[in-house]
Amino acid sequence: MFGFLKKKLSEGIDKLKSAVKTKQDVPAESVQEAVRTIEEADKAKQEIAYKEKLIEEAGYKLKPEIKEAIEEPYEQVIAEAAEIAPEIAEPAEEVRAETSEPLIEKEGILAKVKKALIEKKISEDDVKEVLWELQMGLVESDVALEAAEKITGDIKTALVGQSVKRTTDIEKIVRDSMRKSITEIMSVDSLDLMEKAKSKKPFVIIFLGFNGSGKTTTIARIGYMMKQKGFNCVFAAADTWRAAAIEQIEEHGQRLGIPVIKQKYGADPAAVIFDAVKHATAKGMDVVLADTAGRSHANLNLMDEMKKIIRVNKPDLKILVLDALTGNDIYEQCRLFNGTVGVDGLILTKADVYDKGGAALSAAWTIKKPLLFLGIGQEYGDLQPFDAEKIVESLLD
Repeated sequence: MFGFLKKKLSEGIDKLKSAVKTKQDVPAESVQEAVRTIEEADKAKQEIAYKEKLIEEAGYKLKPEIKEAIEEPYEQVIAEAAEIAPEIAEPAEEVRAETSEPLIEKEGILAKVKKALIEKKISEDDVKEVLWELQMGLVESDVALEAAEKITGDIKTALVGQSVKRTTDIEKIVRDSMRKSITEIMSVDSLDLMEKAKSKKPFVIIFLGFNGSGKTTTIARIGYMMKQKGFNCVFAAADTWRAAAIEQIEEHGQRLGIPVIKQKYGADPAAVIFDAVKHATAKGMDVVLADTAGRSHANLNLMDEMKKIIRVNKPDLKILVLDALTGNDIYEQCRLFNGTVGVDGLILTKADVYDKGGAALSAAWTIKKPLLFLGIGQEYGDLQPFDAEKIVESLLD
Protein backbone atom coordinates (compact mmCIF):
# COMPACT_ATOMS: atom_id res chain seq x y z
CA MET A 1 0.00 0.00 0.00
CA PHE A 2 1.24 3.52 -0.90
CA GLY A 3 4.55 2.16 -2.27
CA PHE A 4 5.00 4.90 -4.88
CA LEU A 5 4.51 7.71 -2.34
CA LYS A 6 6.87 6.00 0.10
CA LYS A 7 9.49 5.80 -2.66
CA LYS A 8 9.14 9.52 -3.47
CA LEU A 9 9.50 10.50 0.19
CA SER A 10 12.56 8.28 0.56
CA GLU A 11 14.15 9.77 -2.56
CA GLY A 12 13.47 13.26 -1.23
CA ILE A 13 15.16 12.47 2.08
CA ASP A 14 18.24 11.04 0.32
CA LYS A 15 18.55 14.06 -1.99
CA LEU A 16 18.22 16.53 0.89
CA LYS A 17 20.89 14.64 2.83
CA SER A 18 23.17 14.75 -0.19
CA ALA A 19 22.53 18.45 -0.91
CA VAL A 20 23.20 19.60 2.64
CA LYS A 21 26.12 17.22 3.15
CA THR A 22 27.85 18.47 -0.02
CA LYS A 23 27.74 22.00 1.36
CA GLN A 24 29.05 21.12 4.77
CA ASP A 25 31.46 18.23 4.26
CA VAL A 26 34.90 18.83 5.72
CA PRO A 27 37.25 15.92 6.48
CA ALA A 28 36.85 15.05 10.15
CA GLU A 29 40.63 14.94 10.65
CA SER A 30 41.04 18.47 9.27
CA VAL A 31 38.28 19.84 11.51
CA GLN A 32 39.78 18.16 14.58
CA GLU A 33 43.25 19.50 13.76
CA ALA A 34 41.96 23.04 13.25
CA VAL A 35 39.96 22.90 16.49
CA ARG A 36 43.02 21.70 18.41
CA THR A 37 45.09 24.54 16.95
CA ILE A 38 42.48 27.10 17.94
CA GLU A 39 42.21 25.68 21.44
CA GLU A 40 46.00 25.86 21.84
CA ALA A 41 45.99 29.42 20.51
CA ASP A 42 43.20 30.34 22.90
CA LYS A 43 45.19 28.91 25.80
CA ALA A 44 48.29 30.82 24.71
CA LYS A 45 46.20 34.00 24.43
CA GLN A 46 45.05 33.63 28.02
CA GLU A 47 48.63 33.15 29.22
CA ILE A 48 49.85 36.24 27.31
CA ALA A 49 46.94 38.32 28.60
CA TYR A 50 47.86 37.30 32.16
CA LYS A 51 51.51 38.25 31.65
CA GLU A 52 50.51 41.55 30.04
CA LYS A 53 48.37 42.31 33.07
CA LEU A 54 51.34 41.68 35.39
CA ILE A 55 53.52 43.97 33.26
CA GLU A 56 50.95 46.76 33.38
CA GLU A 57 50.52 46.34 37.15
CA ALA A 58 54.29 46.87 37.43
CA GLY A 59 53.86 50.19 35.64
CA TYR A 60 55.01 49.19 32.17
CA LYS A 61 53.29 48.88 28.77
CA LEU A 62 54.00 46.59 25.82
CA LYS A 63 55.37 48.34 22.74
CA PRO A 64 53.05 48.37 19.71
CA GLU A 65 55.47 46.27 17.67
CA ILE A 66 55.45 43.61 20.39
CA LYS A 67 51.64 43.56 20.35
CA GLU A 68 51.68 43.12 16.59
CA ALA A 69 54.05 40.21 16.94
CA ILE A 70 51.70 38.66 19.49
CA GLU A 71 48.70 39.21 17.21
CA GLU A 72 50.25 37.62 14.13
CA PRO A 73 49.97 33.94 15.20
CA TYR A 74 46.21 34.31 15.77
CA GLU A 75 45.70 35.79 12.33
CA GLN A 76 47.56 32.77 10.99
CA VAL A 77 45.37 30.34 12.95
CA ILE A 78 42.22 31.93 11.52
CA ALA A 79 43.63 31.89 7.99
CA GLU A 80 44.51 28.19 8.24
CA ALA A 81 41.07 27.36 9.62
CA ALA A 82 39.44 29.31 6.78
CA GLU A 83 41.23 27.10 4.24
CA ILE A 84 39.49 24.08 5.77
CA ALA A 85 36.06 25.73 5.99
CA PRO A 86 35.94 29.11 4.19
CA GLU A 87 32.74 30.19 5.94
CA ILE A 88 34.56 30.48 9.27
CA ALA A 89 36.27 33.65 8.08
CA GLU A 90 32.93 35.47 8.49
CA PRO A 91 33.04 35.77 12.33
CA ALA A 92 36.51 37.29 12.14
CA GLU A 93 35.34 39.85 9.57
CA GLU A 94 32.38 40.76 11.78
CA VAL A 95 34.75 41.48 14.67
CA ARG A 96 37.01 43.59 12.48
CA ALA A 97 33.98 45.63 11.39
CA GLU A 98 33.05 46.28 15.02
CA THR A 99 36.43 47.51 16.27
CA SER A 100 39.87 48.56 15.18
CA GLU A 101 41.42 46.67 18.07
CA PRO A 102 43.60 43.65 17.29
CA LEU A 103 41.78 40.32 17.22
CA ILE A 104 43.68 39.14 20.24
CA GLU A 105 42.12 41.93 22.31
CA LYS A 106 38.58 41.16 21.17
CA GLU A 107 36.93 38.66 23.49
CA GLY A 108 35.54 35.46 21.99
CA ILE A 109 36.92 35.63 18.44
CA LEU A 110 38.63 32.27 18.66
CA ALA A 111 35.49 30.73 20.17
CA LYS A 112 33.47 32.06 17.23
CA VAL A 113 35.91 30.66 14.74
CA LYS A 114 35.86 27.29 16.51
CA LYS A 115 32.03 27.22 16.43
CA ALA A 116 32.01 28.07 12.72
CA LEU A 117 34.38 25.18 12.07
CA ILE A 118 32.19 22.68 13.92
CA GLU A 119 28.82 23.96 12.69
CA LYS A 120 27.26 24.80 9.32
CA LYS A 121 24.41 27.21 8.66
CA ILE A 122 22.05 25.81 6.02
CA SER A 123 21.00 28.31 3.37
CA GLU A 124 17.94 28.32 1.11
CA ASP A 125 20.20 27.71 -1.90
CA ASP A 126 21.42 24.49 -0.28
CA VAL A 127 17.94 22.91 -0.45
CA LYS A 128 15.88 24.97 -2.91
CA GLU A 129 16.28 22.70 -5.94
CA VAL A 130 15.80 19.47 -3.99
CA LEU A 131 12.65 20.76 -2.27
CA TRP A 132 11.20 21.65 -5.67
CA GLU A 133 11.93 18.13 -6.93
CA LEU A 134 10.31 16.68 -3.80
CA GLN A 135 7.21 18.83 -4.30
CA MET A 136 6.85 17.64 -7.90
CA GLY A 137 7.34 14.03 -6.75
CA LEU A 138 4.54 14.43 -4.23
CA VAL A 139 2.21 15.85 -6.88
CA GLU A 140 3.07 12.85 -9.10
CA SER A 141 1.96 10.69 -6.17
CA ASP A 142 -1.52 12.32 -6.27
CA VAL A 143 -0.80 14.63 -3.34
CA ALA A 144 -2.79 17.87 -3.65
CA LEU A 145 -0.56 20.82 -4.54
CA GLU A 146 -1.52 22.69 -1.36
CA ALA A 147 -0.55 19.68 0.76
CA ALA A 148 2.72 19.21 -1.16
CA GLU A 149 3.55 22.88 -0.61
CA LYS A 150 2.88 22.51 3.11
CA ILE A 151 5.21 19.49 3.42
CA THR A 152 8.10 21.10 1.54
CA GLY A 153 7.50 24.45 3.27
CA ASP A 154 7.70 22.79 6.68
CA ILE A 155 10.95 21.04 5.72
CA LYS A 156 12.39 24.33 4.49
CA THR A 157 11.49 26.00 7.80
CA ALA A 158 13.09 23.15 9.72
CA LEU A 159 16.35 23.38 7.77
CA VAL A 160 17.01 26.86 6.37
CA GLY A 161 18.81 29.20 8.75
CA GLN A 162 19.58 26.43 11.20
CA SER A 163 23.13 25.97 12.39
CA VAL A 164 23.75 22.26 12.47
CA LYS A 165 26.82 20.42 13.63
CA ARG A 166 28.80 18.84 10.86
CA THR A 167 28.17 15.50 12.51
CA THR A 168 24.39 16.12 12.75
CA ASP A 169 22.16 13.53 11.11
CA ILE A 170 20.36 15.67 8.52
CA GLU A 171 18.10 12.71 7.75
CA LYS A 172 16.65 12.85 11.28
CA ILE A 173 15.80 16.55 10.92
CA VAL A 174 14.09 15.93 7.56
CA ARG A 175 12.22 12.83 8.74
CA ASP A 176 11.00 14.56 11.90
CA SER A 177 9.75 17.49 9.83
CA MET A 178 8.02 15.18 7.32
CA ARG A 179 6.46 13.16 10.13
CA LYS A 180 5.05 16.26 11.82
CA SER A 181 3.82 17.81 8.57
CA ILE A 182 2.15 14.70 7.14
CA THR A 183 0.55 13.85 10.48
CA GLU A 184 -0.96 17.37 10.60
CA ILE A 185 -2.29 16.96 7.06
CA MET A 186 -3.86 13.59 7.77
CA SER A 187 -5.25 14.56 11.18
CA VAL A 188 -7.20 17.66 10.19
CA ASP A 189 -10.07 16.51 12.40
CA SER A 190 -11.23 13.45 14.28
CA LEU A 191 -14.51 11.57 14.28
CA ASP A 192 -15.31 8.34 16.11
CA LEU A 193 -18.22 6.96 14.06
CA MET A 194 -19.32 4.42 16.67
CA GLU A 195 -19.35 6.96 19.49
CA LYS A 196 -21.13 9.49 17.31
CA ALA A 197 -23.85 6.96 16.47
CA LYS A 198 -24.72 6.67 20.16
CA SER A 199 -25.72 10.33 20.33
CA LYS A 200 -29.31 9.86 19.06
CA LYS A 201 -31.78 7.25 17.87
CA PRO A 202 -32.16 6.60 15.03
CA PHE A 203 -28.84 7.98 13.83
CA VAL A 204 -29.06 8.67 10.09
CA ILE A 205 -25.99 8.34 7.85
CA ILE A 206 -26.19 9.10 4.14
CA PHE A 207 -23.42 7.83 1.85
CA LEU A 208 -22.45 9.91 -1.17
CA GLY A 209 -20.01 9.40 -4.02
CA PHE A 210 -19.31 9.14 -7.70
CA ASN A 211 -20.27 6.19 -9.87
CA GLY A 212 -18.27 3.07 -9.01
CA SER A 213 -16.69 4.46 -5.86
CA GLY A 214 -17.86 1.48 -3.81
CA LYS A 215 -20.67 3.08 -1.80
CA THR A 216 -22.95 0.03 -1.55
CA THR A 217 -20.15 -2.32 -0.50
CA THR A 218 -18.93 0.25 2.00
CA ILE A 219 -22.43 0.58 3.48
CA ALA A 220 -22.53 -3.20 3.91
CA ARG A 221 -19.16 -3.10 5.67
CA ILE A 222 -20.25 -0.31 7.99
CA GLY A 223 -23.44 -2.28 8.71
CA TYR A 224 -21.36 -5.36 9.51
CA MET A 225 -19.07 -3.33 11.79
CA MET A 226 -21.97 -1.69 13.61
CA LYS A 227 -23.76 -5.00 14.09
CA GLN A 228 -20.54 -6.38 15.63
CA LYS A 229 -20.62 -3.43 18.04
CA GLY A 230 -24.22 -4.13 19.06
CA PHE A 231 -26.09 -1.59 16.90
CA ASN A 232 -29.40 -2.47 15.22
CA CYS A 233 -29.26 -1.13 11.66
CA VAL A 234 -31.51 -0.73 8.66
CA PHE A 235 -30.43 -0.17 5.05
CA ALA A 236 -32.21 2.41 2.86
CA ALA A 237 -32.02 1.39 -0.82
CA ALA A 238 -32.16 4.97 -2.11
CA ASP A 239 -30.15 4.32 -5.26
CA THR A 240 -33.21 4.05 -7.46
CA TRP A 241 -31.24 5.03 -10.55
CA ARG A 242 -28.59 2.36 -11.21
CA ALA A 243 -29.70 -1.00 -12.56
CA ALA A 244 -29.47 -3.81 -9.98
CA ALA A 245 -28.53 -1.35 -7.20
CA ILE A 246 -31.55 -2.34 -5.08
CA GLU A 247 -30.86 -6.06 -5.58
CA GLN A 248 -27.23 -5.53 -4.59
CA ILE A 249 -28.01 -3.93 -1.25
CA GLU A 250 -30.78 -6.49 -0.64
CA GLU A 251 -28.22 -9.26 -1.10
CA HIS A 252 -25.94 -7.64 1.47
CA GLY A 253 -28.88 -7.21 3.83
CA GLN A 254 -29.78 -10.92 3.58
CA ARG A 255 -26.19 -12.00 4.23
CA LEU A 256 -25.82 -9.71 7.23
CA GLY A 257 -29.31 -10.07 8.68
CA ILE A 258 -30.00 -6.35 8.22
CA PRO A 259 -33.48 -5.25 6.95
CA VAL A 260 -33.70 -3.19 3.76
CA ILE A 261 -36.30 -0.48 3.06
CA LYS A 262 -36.89 -0.07 -0.68
CA GLN A 263 -39.26 1.18 -3.36
CA LYS A 264 -39.33 0.61 -7.11
CA TYR A 265 -36.74 1.93 -9.54
CA GLY A 266 -37.33 5.57 -10.42
CA ALA A 267 -38.86 6.32 -7.02
CA ASP A 268 -37.93 9.46 -5.12
CA PRO A 269 -34.76 8.56 -3.15
CA ALA A 270 -35.56 11.20 -0.51
CA ALA A 271 -38.84 9.36 0.15
CA VAL A 272 -37.07 5.99 0.43
CA ILE A 273 -34.75 7.34 3.15
CA PHE A 274 -37.68 9.06 4.86
CA ASP A 275 -39.51 5.69 5.00
CA ALA A 276 -36.38 4.00 6.40
CA VAL A 277 -36.15 6.59 9.19
CA LYS A 278 -39.86 6.07 10.03
CA HIS A 279 -39.30 2.31 10.11
CA ALA A 280 -36.25 2.64 12.37
CA THR A 281 -38.15 4.97 14.72
CA ALA A 282 -41.10 2.60 14.95
CA LYS A 283 -38.92 -0.43 15.58
CA GLY A 284 -36.56 1.33 18.01
CA MET A 285 -33.54 0.75 15.75
CA ASP A 286 -30.24 2.52 16.25
CA VAL A 287 -28.90 3.46 12.83
CA VAL A 288 -30.14 4.12 9.28
CA LEU A 289 -27.51 3.57 6.57
CA ALA A 290 -28.70 5.14 3.32
CA ASP A 291 -27.34 4.33 -0.13
CA THR A 292 -27.63 6.94 -2.92
CA ALA A 293 -27.08 6.96 -6.66
CA GLY A 294 -23.63 7.71 -8.00
CA ARG A 295 -23.13 11.26 -9.14
CA SER A 296 -20.89 12.85 -11.76
CA HIS A 297 -19.67 16.33 -12.61
CA ALA A 298 -21.96 16.51 -15.64
CA ASN A 299 -25.26 15.28 -14.20
CA LEU A 300 -26.78 18.41 -12.68
CA ASN A 301 -30.17 16.71 -12.12
CA LEU A 302 -28.62 14.12 -9.83
CA MET A 303 -26.71 16.82 -7.95
CA ASP A 304 -29.98 18.73 -7.40
CA GLU A 305 -31.62 15.48 -6.30
CA MET A 306 -28.88 15.03 -3.72
CA LYS A 307 -29.60 18.48 -2.29
CA LYS A 308 -33.27 17.46 -1.91
CA ILE A 309 -32.28 14.20 -0.14
CA ILE A 310 -30.29 16.15 2.41
CA ARG A 311 -32.92 18.87 2.81
CA VAL A 312 -35.78 16.40 3.41
CA ASN A 313 -33.99 13.94 5.70
CA LYS A 314 -31.50 16.16 7.55
CA PRO A 315 -29.00 13.32 8.13
CA ASP A 316 -26.74 13.25 11.17
CA LEU A 317 -23.72 12.40 9.03
CA LYS A 318 -22.90 12.70 5.34
CA ILE A 319 -20.04 10.39 4.38
CA LEU A 320 -18.30 10.73 1.03
CA VAL A 321 -16.97 7.45 -0.40
CA LEU A 322 -13.95 7.87 -2.66
CA ASP A 323 -12.23 5.40 -4.98
CA ALA A 324 -8.48 5.65 -4.37
CA LEU A 325 -7.75 4.63 -7.96
CA THR A 326 -9.46 7.80 -9.19
CA GLY A 327 -6.22 9.65 -8.41
CA ASN A 328 -6.13 13.42 -8.79
CA ASP A 329 -9.87 13.67 -9.53
CA ILE A 330 -10.48 12.92 -5.86
CA TYR A 331 -9.77 16.54 -4.97
CA GLU A 332 -12.44 17.80 -7.36
CA GLN A 333 -14.91 15.23 -6.03
CA CYS A 334 -14.24 16.38 -2.46
CA ARG A 335 -14.75 20.02 -3.38
CA LEU A 336 -17.88 19.29 -5.44
CA PHE A 337 -19.71 17.33 -2.74
CA ASN A 338 -18.56 19.50 0.12
CA GLY A 339 -19.54 22.62 -1.77
CA THR A 340 -22.95 21.22 -2.76
CA VAL A 341 -24.23 19.55 0.43
CA GLY A 342 -21.35 19.53 2.91
CA VAL A 343 -19.37 16.45 3.91
CA ASP A 344 -18.71 15.23 7.46
CA GLY A 345 -16.26 12.41 6.80
CA LEU A 346 -14.49 10.41 4.11
CA ILE A 347 -13.93 6.72 3.35
CA LEU A 348 -11.27 5.69 0.83
CA THR A 349 -11.91 2.40 -0.99
CA LYS A 350 -9.43 0.12 -2.83
CA ALA A 351 -6.57 1.47 -0.72
CA ASP A 352 -4.84 -1.91 -0.78
CA VAL A 353 -4.32 -1.75 -4.56
CA TYR A 354 -3.55 1.97 -4.68
CA ASP A 355 0.22 2.38 -4.93
CA LYS A 356 0.60 6.15 -5.20
CA GLY A 357 -0.88 7.00 -1.80
CA GLY A 358 -1.34 10.71 -2.31
CA ALA A 359 -5.14 10.60 -2.29
CA ALA A 360 -5.15 9.29 1.26
CA LEU A 361 -2.62 11.93 2.21
CA SER A 362 -4.58 14.90 0.94
CA ALA A 363 -8.27 14.04 0.40
CA ALA A 364 -8.99 15.10 3.97
CA TRP A 365 -6.67 18.13 3.63
CA THR A 366 -8.59 19.40 0.60
CA ILE A 367 -11.83 19.99 2.53
CA LYS A 368 -10.48 19.70 6.11
CA LYS A 369 -12.67 16.67 6.91
CA PRO A 370 -11.61 13.46 8.66
CA LEU A 371 -10.70 10.28 6.81
CA LEU A 372 -12.56 7.56 8.73
CA PHE A 373 -11.74 4.23 7.09
CA LEU A 374 -9.70 2.59 4.36
CA GLY A 375 -11.23 -0.21 2.29
CA ILE A 376 -8.47 -2.81 1.95
CA GLY A 377 -9.93 -6.15 0.77
CA GLN A 378 -12.95 -8.14 -0.36
CA GLU A 379 -14.55 -9.24 2.90
CA TYR A 380 -17.05 -7.43 5.12
CA GLY A 381 -14.42 -7.03 7.82
CA ASP A 382 -11.91 -5.41 5.44
CA LEU A 383 -12.55 -1.86 6.54
CA GLN A 384 -9.54 -0.50 8.37
CA PRO A 385 -9.98 2.42 10.80
CA PHE A 386 -7.79 5.23 9.59
CA ASP A 387 -4.81 5.93 11.85
CA ALA A 388 -2.70 8.88 10.67
CA GLU A 389 0.31 8.04 12.84
CA LYS A 390 0.47 4.45 11.62
CA ILE A 391 0.23 5.55 7.99
CA VAL A 392 3.00 8.11 8.48
CA GLU A 393 5.26 5.58 10.18
CA SER A 394 4.70 3.12 7.33
CA LEU A 395 5.61 5.85 4.82
CA LEU A 396 8.80 6.87 6.63
CA ASP A 397 10.08 3.57 8.07
